[in-house]
Amino acid sequence: MKKKRAEEANEVPISRYLNTRYAYCPSISSDGRRVAFITDITGVAQAWQVRYDLEAEDPGWPDQITFQADRVMGLWCSPAPGDDRLIYTRDVGGNENAQIYLYTPGDGTHISLTVGHEDAMHIFGEWSPDASRILFAANRRDQGLFDLYLQPLDGAPRLVWENPEPGFLVNLCFSPGGDRAAATLMSSSFRHHLFEIDLESGAARRISPGVENTRYDAICYGPGGRSLYLNTDLDSDFLRIVRLDLDDMTIELVVVQAVDVELMTCSPDGRWLAYAANLDGTSELRILDPASGETRVAPGLGETPGVVGAMDWRLAFSPDSRSLAFSFTNAVRTSDIYVWDLESDLVQPVTRSAHGGVPLDSFVAPELVHYSTFDTADDGDPRQIPAWFFQPQGHSGAPVPAILLVHGGPEGQTRPYFHPLIQYFLQRGYAIFAPNVRGSTGYGKAYSHLDDVEKRMDSVADLAHAARWLQEQPGVDGERLAVFGGS
Repeated sequence: MKKKRAEEANEVPISRYLNTRYAYCPSISSDGRRVAFITDITGVAQAWQVRYDLEAEDPGWPDQITFQADRVMGLWCSPAPGDDRLIYTRDVGGNENAQIYLYTPGDGTHISLTVGHEDAMHIFGEWSPDASRILFAANRRDQGLFDLYLQPLDGAPRLVWENPEPGFLVNLCFSPGGDRAAATLMSSSFRHHLFEIDLESGAARRISPGVENTRYDAICYGPGGRSLYLNTDLDSDFLRIVRLDLDDMTIELVVVQAVDVELMTCSPDGRWLAYAANLDGTSELRILDPASGETRVAPGLGETPGVVGAMDWRLAFSPDSRSLAFSFTNAVRTSDIYVWDLESDLVQPVTRSAHGGVPLDSFVAPELVHYSTFDTADDGDPRQIPAWFFQPQGHSGAPVPAILLVHGGPEGQTRPYFHPLIQYFLQRGYAIFAPNVRGSTGYGKAYSHLDDVEKRMDSVADLAHAARWLQEQPGVDGERLAVFGGS
């Protein structure tokens, strides 16, 4: 049956593979009964919502919210009880100058909150708990500088802090009392700084613990507002979770592993921290109760390697902290929205995106392999490069050509998400080899810096050794190798 399916898929044009659809960027409504998300089911990424019913066997049919010609980039449901409004962002013509809109379902209105500033880029932060205000950053004053703004939804925005340093201002969050905000200034990919801003006076203090080349990928206030949880590689080779005391600036370790911890998100009631562990590129979704130390792993995501938050870098708690929404894709299924009900410990899909009509059982999952390169690791053994190896199914026993797939970035990581071009070439009889050469993220800070500056060609040497590894495989035609990838 597998061979027959592969032969049928072999007749499908590439356009069908490229018509795979994706659902991502979930947000749960204030009553916990609806999940808003983005999907490109119409061909353009738009905002949709679907009713969430744990008892239903299949997800309901979603309703479209936005209909403009340009893409929606992000969305966030109001957290206030009884408030069904939605914030979303979109740009024009892909110019990345995101504008912020407020959607009110009761009267169907879509109001631009950034009218008159279409030439500026806006970075949404979050709603205040009572949904009366929002935080955002924008480069209105200077194209190279992002300032912090506070906007009441019944009034005009106020410039709170004129940031004097270049970089993106992200991870904006309110303190529990609503009188302060915290933010991350991204000066570069690996150089971030933390700030806390008084929203009344605009006074800002730098609260970074003092190490220059440190990432703060996510931040949130702890209960009471006198601490911050940080998803950071501060004093560590890997991203982990720590707690920063805002009074004495001491650091407490919360989640420490020899893998990157990603997507940290705090529940509104302060009980849970949600995060994903990056296990050689595969995600394991977990929640932690810092008070008791209880850790739970999301069930029901299957054995096929996959990735949480691949397209949106987001985990979203419901306002009552009882559910967690997330997007998930694996090597043989496109990105869809799932909800983890924390009381019943059940994970349920709430969307079901299409794969261009290509038979699902024709798709191929990869094998994680490691190969030796030209130098040795710190332990003196040959350095091992991780890679994902896809082998075509349903073809004759003759050796097959292979494609060496190189990720872009360069500080990126090839992970086992659904890639329609990989599946297209597999069904055309090509093997795919996707190495994470030195300089890739996901394997620690030291590994990501192994190709810096004068060492850049070392990563190219890793690719040469990948080709040699392929030539040694009995099922691969070593005379027919191609290279394909991103910048």
